Formats: sequence, structure tokens, C-alpha cells
Amino acid sequence: MKKYKTAKTSSPFTLEPSPLNIPCVILSGGKSSRMGEDKSLLPFDKYNTMIEYQYKRLKPFFKETYISAKQNKFDFEANIIYDNNHEIYSPMVALEAILKYLKNDEKIFIITVDAPLVQINTILDLYKNSSSYEATVAVCEEKIHNLCGIFSHSLYKSVTELLNNDIHKINYLLRHSNTNYIQFPENGDFANINDKTEYQNLLSYYKPL
Repeated sequence: MKKYKTAKTSSPFTLEPSPLNIPCVILSGGKSSRMGEDKSLLPFDKYNTMIEYQYKRLKPFFKETYISAKQNKFDFEANIIYDNNHEIYSPMVALEAILKYLKNDEKIFIITVDAPLVQINTILDLYKNSSSYEATVAVCEEKIHNLCGIFSHSLYKSVTELLNNDIHKINYLLRHSNTNYIQFPENGDFANINDKTEYQNLLSYYKPL
């Protein structure tokens, strides 16, 4: 049975941004099949879209912030990393493009657009535990959040090889890499949305800062 490390509670971030010297990439190129429409473009908080909320709330805390997408579908200015393959909807395809584009960055924080409640403290805990690992990802109640974590550029070769063998599961990559799994308490921070009901539940749960 896989063993998970429990995150050490860090001091809360103050309201003054303290940027991490790594880039952040928000994944927003999914198909949103169960939602029936592009969930990244659903309204959230005071913003027209969830992706704008994610981008603008995370941007102050990182060296650079990017959106991973297949095309520019946004109504605000943002740095975009485009997928190399416009026909396959796969986080592995997105990861390959990210690692290739950010080749000069040793570590990159990656998160999905549909996890808008993940706290900055959580991200900081992941970063603090990532120094000697190829990937460091969050775990909550035995559920591994494969796309909420710190990824190293050293994974690029493995990602390319997996895609060449038509393997698209991020979980497979993590299992065959030097991955650190960090346990976090269940407090709703990792809630994400896949359908209309989950979206409405998220809106009910969310309390603006």
C-alpha cells in the first residue's frame, strides 16, 4: 500500500504576495464532456470565467503564470502555452508542451482550472516538499490529485516516451517516476467540477474572500 507523507502546516500567506520563483500553469484545454460546455468559461466569483479567476488569483504568487490550452478562447490578456496536438484531449499532451516551453525552469507548479479552492498555503507546502523529487502531488482521503503539484523538467523525456507509446495517464507517469505524495486534510479545498451539479455545489460551498 502506498504511503503518503502528511503536509506540515505552514504559516498562512499574508495579503501581500510573496512570489515563488517558479512558474505556474493552469490546465484549461480539456474537453468538458460531462459538463456539456467548456467549464473553464463558466462564471465564478466576480469574474466572467473560472479561468480568469484562477489566473488572476494565482498570478501574484509566482514568477510567471500561464494557461495551457488548445486555442486562445479567453476574454482577458494571459500568457498561453498551446498544446502541440489539437485533436487529442490529454493532460499528457499538455504536460509535454508545458515542459518543452518552460525548458529553462527546473520546477513548475501545475493545477487544473476546475480546482479553484486550492489554497496558496497548500501550494507552498507542495513546493517545500518538492526539492528532491521529480513530482510532488497532493493526496486527500486516499485520492491522488495528479494535476495539482510540482513537476520537474527532468520528466520531459519520460513524458515524450509515454506519448510515443500512446500512454496518456498522468498516474502512470507518477507511479514510474520519483514522486512525493503529500497528504492533506479533507476540507473542501480540492473540490473540482465535472458536471452541472458539481458546479452548483461548488458555487454554494465557495465563500468569497
